[in-house]
Amino acid sequence: MASAARAGLDVVALTDHDSTDGWAEASLAALENGVALVPGMEVSCRTSQGISVHLLSYLHDPAHPGLLEEITKAKDARLTRAERMVTLLAEDYPLTWDDVIHHVAPGATMGRPHIADALVAAGVVADRSEAFTSILTSHSRYFVQHYAPDPATAVELVRAAGGVPVFAHPVASGRGRIVGERTYRDMIDAGLAGLEIDHRDNPEEGREFLRALQPNMDC
Repeated sequence: MASAARAGLDVVALTDHDSTDGWAEASLAALENGVALVPGMEVSCRTSQGISVHLLSYLHDPAHPGLLEEITKAKDARLTRAERMVTLLAEDYPLTWDDVIHHVAPGATMGRPHIADALVAAGVVADRSEAFTSILTSHSRYFVQHYAPDPATAVELVRAAGGVPVFAHPVASGRGRIVGERTYRDMIDAGLAGLEIDHRDNPEEGREFLRALQPNMDC
């Protein structure tokens, strides 16, 4: 929040993956630095075709039973998945579970970024980007799937929790496979409120497609 204030920002959203644990600390820091905080979360989803979707949820009730149950289920699955990936990686690289845990902040959701940081620290790769484009890619033999809710279901849960659901970096093809128009329609029908269009990973042609869809949102 202090960095945001120094950069001249007056409103900042906090959207950790599958976690709201940072809300209380961020709220205090926002007050101290004169920055308005929009509390949120980024829900990790997956389509029936196995395509990853990230759904931003703003201003939802963090104690809503339906959304909380789904997020808890997904977080537990991510932990089991990370343990399995580290076991596979340890067969070929100098990596242990303790190495990965060292990079996970208290309350944070375990994920591939922490494994990537451990690989960087071990000197296996130069940075996170190299880890994700090589060792940790979804096509790697070390990759393990984990449970994640269907995107349309997640939209419904966010709405039920009083939140505003927004599709994060929808056409970021450099990150992996992207969804087809049917997924957008299903999410819109479920109550999708917006699309993250001007994201650095969205190519320009994809942004035009998103701008054409935007009027259909229930903003």
